[in-house]
Amino acid sequence: MAGLFLAACGSSGDTLPVLGQKEAVTRTVDGKTVTDSVDHTIPDFRFVSQYGDTVSAGTLAGKVYVADFFFTTCPTICPKMKTQMKRVYDRFKGNSNVMILSHTIDPTRDSVAVLRDFAQSLGVKDRQWLFVTGDKDQIYDIGQNAYMVSAAEDATAPGGVVHSGAFILVDTQKRVRGIYDGTTPEGVDKLMADIDKLLTEPNE
Repeated sequence: MAGLFLAACGSSGDTLPVLGQKEAVTRTVDGKTVTDSVDHTIPDFRFVSQYGDTVSAGTLAGKVYVADFFFTTCPTICPKMKTQMKRVYDRFKGNSNVMILSHTIDPTRDSVAVLRDFAQSLGVKDRQWLFVTGDKDQIYDIGQNAYMVSAAEDATAPGGVVHSGAFILVDTQKRVRGIYDGTTPEGVDKLMADIDKLLTEPNE
């Protein structure tokens, strides 16, 4: 299972880039049609957490968060990813401005109960790190089109699914600000440093 990821570029300075193609939005202002170019943002969504409640974009409103895609029976990169994400969780534990959102890409097997047990096995007992399940097509769609990472069924892949090993950093305005290799300490060190940057970045 190959982990596909993108490096955040242009982030050597103090300000992180905004990733994704800008989108044209047309509106009427004072009777005139105006088209603006707006940043790519994560759309609203509705999934179910390991606690059985609904998680939406509103759940993460005003927070910096890290998203990833995994499944509990993944035999290849997921154990590395969860070891690294646990570092992020431990580093920012108790910081109400930071959350983690892990999406299962095997919702048939990864029920709420399975996700709850999986979270507890990692020592996660709060709501700062949410493990979510839901409609498979919606999960795959948001992964590829919103978070810009790969997720697809592949009968030839171990576990039957191929997915990215990326961690995606999202700011308080739902913009993607970095994509990192979630399987390596170096990639996650960079992620944590960039989270610190976002936490000090003024909201526009």
